[in-house]
Order: sequence, then C-alpha cells, then structure tokens
Amino acid sequence: MGLRRDRGALVLSFVLPLAFFSIFATIFGGQHDSTPRVTLIVVDEDKSQASKDLIGALEHDNSFWVHRTPVTRKGAPAGPEYTAATAEAAVKAGDAPVALIVPKGFGAHPMGFGPDADASAVELLNDESDTIAPQIVMGMLQKAAMTSMPAVMAEEGMKSAGKYIGGFTPEQKKVVENGLADLRKQVASGKLGNDSGGANKGSDDNGAGIIRVKQRAVVGQNKKSPMISFYAAAIGVMFLLFTASGSAGALLDEVESGTLERVLSTRVTMTKLLMGKLVFNTLLAFVQLVAMFLWGAAVFHLDFFNHLPGFAVMGLVTAFAVAAFGLLLASACKTRAQLGSLSTLLILIMSAVGGSMFPRFLMPEAMQKAGLFTINAWAIDGFTKVFWRDLPVSALWPQVAVLLAVGVGLFLIARRVARRWETA
Repeated sequence: MGLRRDRGALVLSFVLPLAFFSIFATIFGGQHDSTPRVTLIVVDEDKSQASKDLIGALEHDNSFWVHRTPVTRKGAPAGPEYTAATAEAAVKAGDAPVALIVPKGFGAHPMGFGPDADASAVELLNDESDTIAPQIVMGMLQKAAMTSMPAVMAEEGMKSAGKYIGGFTPEQKKVVENGLADLRKQVASGKLGNDSGGANKGSDDNGAGIIRVKQRAVVGQNKKSPMISFYAAAIGVMFLLFTASGSAGALLDEVESGTLERVLSTRVTMTKLLMGKLVFNTLLAFVQLVAMFLWGAAVFHLDFFNHLPGFAVMGLVTAFAVAAFGLLLASACKTRAQLGSLSTLLILIMSAVGGSMFPRFLMPEAMQKAGLFTINAWAIDGFTKVFWRDLPVSALWPQVAVLLAVGVGLFLIARRVARRWETA
C-alpha cells in the first residue's frame, strides 16, 4: 500500500529493469556480426610503393580509423606526421590502442620468410589493456597485404622459389614475367586489390601470415597486476555513487522528523547546511575509496603507494562529484523510497554506460560517446592515467576540470531545488 501511494517509486521500480535491459541490448546486441572498429596509428618509414599500397588498403578497411597524423576531435590534422617515437608516445598516452611501424627496407622484401624477413618486419606497438585490437590488426594486415600487393608478393615468391630450386629456365622466366605483368595490369585497373566490403565481418587469420610482424607492448608490460587498478576504480566509483546517495538521504530523514525546520530556524542557512553535508559526504566517499585501493594493494598487489599524488587528486575530485550528485538526488526526491529507486536507476545506468561494468573501448562508438556524460567514465579515465599509464598529475587536468565542474554544477542545482524546504 505504501508503494502504491508513492507513485514515483512505483514507476521507477518498473523502469529500472527495462532501462538496464535496453543498455546491455545496445552494447551486445549488434556485436555478433562485426568486430570493434580500431583506431590505428600508422608510420611509413619506407615510403615505397609496397608500403603505400599496404597502408592504403588499411585506410580503406572498415575495421580501422587510420591516423598518420594526430587529429582533433573533429578529425582534422593537428600536427606533423607520426614518427616511431611519437607513435609510441601516443599509444602510451591512450590516443590509440595500437600503432603500426613500417620500417625502411620493407618494399625491398615484404615477405615474412627468408633471410631478410627480420630486417623488414613490421612492428606493432600495443597497449595491453586492449587485448582485442592487436588481434584485429594482425589478421587484417595479412588480408590487406594479399589484396593490395598481389604482384609484389607473387614476384617475391618466385624469387624465393628460384633461389631454392636452382633457378628457372629462360622459357619459365618468360612465363613468370608475363604472368606478373598481367597481374600488375589487373591491380592497376582495379580488378584486384582494395575490396574491403566484408572486412568488418572478422578474419580467421591469426597473424602468422605472409608479412612478418613483431609485436611489442609499450603500456602494461611491467605491471604485476595490470587490470586491478581498472577494476578498483570502476567498482569503487559505482559504490561511491550508492554511498553518496544513501548518505545524502539523511536530508529527507531530517525533513520527515522536523529536524530540518528547527535547524533552519537558527542562524544556519540552507546553503551552509548543504555545504556541510557536501564536505562530509566528500570525505566519506574519499575514505571509502582509500579503503578500496588499500585492500587492492594488500591482497592483489596493486602498486598504490608509488601513485599517491595522482590518487589523491583523482580521489578527491571524484568524491566531490559523487557527493554533489547524491545531494541533488536527495533534494529532488520527496521520500526515501523515491530516492532508493531513482538512485538505483541512475547509478546502474551511469555505471553500465560509463564503463564500471564493461570496458568502454569495447562498446559501440555511440555508447562510448554517451559514457562521457557520466561521472564514472571521467573518473575511470583519470585513474587509468595514474595507475596504468603512469602519467604525471599534470596530465589529469581534463578529468579534474570536468569532475570539478560537474560537482559545482550539481551542487548549485541541488541548492536551487532545496529552496522548496525554505518556503514550506
């Protein structure tokens, strides 16, 4: 009977499962027939026709966003072409999960076998937090080589065959040369080559193909527990949201008991009262986050103490943002039942879209962009910079600025909504 009288809580109790189902259906529903599109940095040190054809095929492949230069958010070039050093730095900074370096001498011997294979091997730099992207690149690279350089591959194959069988007769050489000439004509006319219509369907190639690839992890290679920091931040932020909303619900208890009215009859204003609650809830959330990471350090060997400055900065701004979020929810609700239902709905949605339950880099592009509207995504990105990428505190300014702005904005809205108790 109480739930029926509280129509807001009644409606939310049915909206939550539908909303949660819709989010996961959007994330997983379309993944059975496509592979995630990968941001790929490419460096061409060879500048040969073979390397240009190979990179051109990758650029036409629907599996990749290929960047030869840094780009702005709108996709415009933002600097000179990547070099091997700047491409590695970009992967370390999280601008892309993989980078492909085509070395000098690749065009002279693109085949993945023979005495010159190691010298012309393509280098693949990757971030170990994304285990899917390197596999996609490895498979599609072999496909791109076959479709973009068939004449080169055939010519290399015939040279290797002639070397091991003792050479061809003049008649055999003529037949081979005529065949290669016809193959080059077909490539030039477009009858063979960059057909990438089915590229996004996946590939059975495991990377051990006609092009030799040397893979090297540039992020996470020396981590003892590489994903513990991610899960500590992801799960920690989600439960901070629950803690903050529950703690802020004391405001509703004070309204029901008449305590709030008596407090406001003194010199304490609503602004001072809400600021006091904001400070308390921020400290409570921060202490909970400290406990989470200390537990990770003690039990799961998380490298916590070497990252204390970055943790302190990200922990405080995250706690501030979630505390303001909790105050807004409490100010907007009329009863504890409404607060419980609304907070559960919003927190679970934010956690699912923001990456607390499923890594954002594996989500569809639209869901990744939607995650940027959540506290979870910005907090997780900040903690990832600290514990995974070992970046300095100065690199945290985007996450710190957004979380501070969110916290201030939510608090001001909560103060505005709380005016109803002053006039009651």
